[in-house]
Amino acid sequence: MSMNNTPAGERVHIGFFGKRNAGKSSLLNAVTGQELAVVSPVEGTTTDPVYKAMELLPLGPVMMIDTPGFDDEGMLGEQRVKKTKQVLEKTDIAVLAAEAAAGLTACDEELIALFKEREIPYLVVYTKCDAANGSVSAGKQPRQTDAGNSGRVMAREADASGDDSITDVMLVSATTGAGIHELKERLAAMLPDKEERHLAADLVKPLDLVVLVVPIDSAAPKGRLILPQQQTIRDLLEAGAIPVVTRETELAQTLAKLTETPALVITDSQAFEEVAAIVPQEIPLTSFSILMARYKGFLKLAIEGAAAIDSLRDGDRVLIAEGCTHHRQCDDIGTVKIPRFLKKYTGKELVIETSSGTGFPEELTPYALIVHCGGCMLNEREVLRRMRFAGGQGVPVTNYGIAIAKMKGILSRSIAPITETI
Repeated sequence: MSMNNTPAGERVHIGFFGKRNAGKSSLLNAVTGQELAVVSPVEGTTTDPVYKAMELLPLGPVMMIDTPGFDDEGMLGEQRVKKTKQVLEKTDIAVLAAEAAAGLTACDEELIALFKEREIPYLVVYTKCDAANGSVSAGKQPRQTDAGNSGRVMAREADASGDDSITDVMLVSATTGAGIHELKERLAAMLPDKEERHLAADLVKPLDLVVLVVPIDSAAPKGRLILPQQQTIRDLLEAGAIPVVTRETELAQTLAKLTETPALVITDSQAFEEVAAIVPQEIPLTSFSILMARYKGFLKLAIEGAAAIDSLRDGDRVLIAEGCTHHRQCDDIGTVKIPRFLKKYTGKELVIETSSGTGFPEELTPYALIVHCGGCMLNEREVLRRMRFAGGQGVPVTNYGIAIAKMKGILSRSIAPITETI
């Protein structure tokens, strides 16, 4: 998959934060080399987060995010600050933009506290250093270095707790370009190397046959496969395996035509019951959604959460959450199929509520269960935040594939191929 086509959920998210008119948008434009964000001397010009996908070596594909000023005021300002906090939850690296002439403000200190609370790697960038003659005000003076008026320096800062520590900071100017190249290099080196993850490649060997069952119904997008299917095919190809793609309506004939037994069958969760009846017990079977839960790091939690389905009672509220927004079809899995499966399996009158995109509720205690999608459009930090958020409020959470497998009586079989990797 090329860098330009890398899904948003697979990109490192770099968020630019700060008070109004601190130079966040100008800084983002300078880093991306594009006039992406609207720049104006008027405070509060950025009213909504602005996203830009690009490549930043050696990190690779990244998502740059410009945010509204964190010191915005009034009713609209509160909504903008709320959106900025939502961006924080998906941020892998934070850039705090602070005017060099003003130094760190109380607003900046609050943001730093939020970065630390969420364990987000962050960098303080003093902007407009050309206007400030390369110095930082308000007692936050960088120590003397050979960096001159731009580039990487070190500053000693004392936070509210009295912690006097060395913080990595940069002095830059979006107007002259001073320090921008150094900033990009610094950002590219901030995240530690992660262990390589796979959707399915680690479950098979080179030249293994893997049958992928992809329903083409009214809910399937026209002219393309959904993201987890695309990613799984690519992962298998890179492993040297041989993916064979078919619909559930041709699955029996496909298996009959194969000259050797598949090493694995992966199905869309919606067809789990039908596919399980066709695929012989000796052939490992799982779903794209279950593989995605493993890939995003919450498979064990999703398996444990599925047990709560058996405890649902009349009147219980169930939240069905999706990480993306899309046009709802007549037989949509989140709003139609899973509610139907739940009510049939439990025999209870349940109250079903839904959320999509960034609209994940903060207050989860009213729910007896959360059924989340695979999270393919969310980055790992955002997915795990939602899982921890639910766990912290004592609300069981599972995902589409696990929930459907349980309700169809095939959960043990569907997780067997990956049990050793959980």
